[in-house]
Amino acid sequence: MPPASPDSKQVEHLVRWRLSRHARRLLTLALAAVIAALVQRRPEFLGLAAPALLLLAAGRGVRPATVTITVKPSTTRAFEREIVALDAAATGATGLDVRWTLRPGKGVDLVRTGSADGAEVRLLVSPDHWGRREFGTVEMVLRDRWRLTEGHVDITLPRFNCYPHPAEQDTRVVLSRLPNRLGEHSARTWGEGSEFFGIREYVPGDRQRSINWAASTRRGRLQVNTFAAERSQDVVLLADATSDVGEPGSSALDLALRGSAAAARAYLQARDRVGVVTYQWGGADWLAPGLGKRQVYKIIETMLASDSGWSRGASFRKLPRAALPPGALVIVFSPLLDQRFVEALRDMRERGFTMLIVDVLNVEPPARPRVTDRLARRIWKMEQEAIRFSLRELGIPVVRWNGTDPLDLPLAPYTRRPLMHAGSRR
Repeated sequence: MPPASPDSKQVEHLVRWRLSRHARRLLTLALAAVIAALVQRRPEFLGLAAPALLLLAAGRGVRPATVTITVKPSTTRAFEREIVALDAAATGATGLDVRWTLRPGKGVDLVRTGSADGAEVRLLVSPDHWGRREFGTVEMVLRDRWRLTEGHVDITLPRFNCYPHPAEQDTRVVLSRLPNRLGEHSARTWGEGSEFFGIREYVPGDRQRSINWAASTRRGRLQVNTFAAERSQDVVLLADATSDVGEPGSSALDLALRGSAAAARAYLQARDRVGVVTYQWGGADWLAPGLGKRQVYKIIETMLASDSGWSRGASFRKLPRAALPPGALVIVFSPLLDQRFVEALRDMRERGFTMLIVDVLNVEPPARPRVTDRLARRIWKMEQEAIRFSLRELGIPVVRWNGTDPLDLPLAPYTRRPLMHAGSRR
């Protein structure tokens, strides 16, 4: 992924100096020898204390009170399991040995284990789950030449955004009616494009290079080739964040975010305008459809932002026109467990939106031997089937995705032909 061009952070830190373990051992030896000489009245024991005292006296070198530390991460945003480098450098520690130890934050794995030596160091970490993560903390230890004193500095590292790893999707679902806007999808009307549409009779003003001479010879009149117009569409990704069930890493919310990221990439590559609406408890967060590669990161950051609903008790009826443009294709990623969310989908369908639901529910209640448990599990499965059946009766396709296969497989029946609008009939 492209780098985020983070700025290096240069901060001056106070150094906490103390005796090292080696110095404490020497001091213990010298004190024990002096006490033995006084108690036993044997001055030869002082000979054991002399070397230790001389080393302690010689080890009083320069100990700076502050050091300047520069921390620069290679990026402030990364995908799951992507390696991120963290460069750190210390200024003002001339003549001292420097050792760095990284304590990674929650959800971050250390790629390079152990300590690293030198005034400049590069530490490698890898986030294992999406979210707003912290690199952790770094402890820098300064030691003098004789390793008698130690200076400790703790540095809190900055935060970064870990994006969910997108699923695989190469094909796209296209509406049957496309707005009059230049794009890459072949429309059902002729215009300026590259896909052959048909043949019609020549009229003054047509280009001579579009004349079909074979058809003109057979019909006795000039015939020209026509091509399908190339249009674009508005796509709104609707991520359901109300129910997160399943194993961490492959839960319903994980699949919803990964599927939304894959769909955003696929449609933006086709020059479609893509936006997102994240539905969660207490509100909804949205991003208006836009173009460009930066829109992918904006969409993922919008989905990662939790507890930032634009209004409490929000519903889709209250969303502005910019969030849900008329005639847009709405792709829903949801386990369909929240009844209020299902009712909102039905309301959107009645308002004329063309929708497609990707079912990301990949777990079921545990099977238990008790009769009541088996009965409850059967009733739950019947309710889920009834919800999906009622949505299909409204003309909303529902496909199931397990999170491991490419999204092209469940969407294949709808990528081979245009998806009909609400109210349209074949």
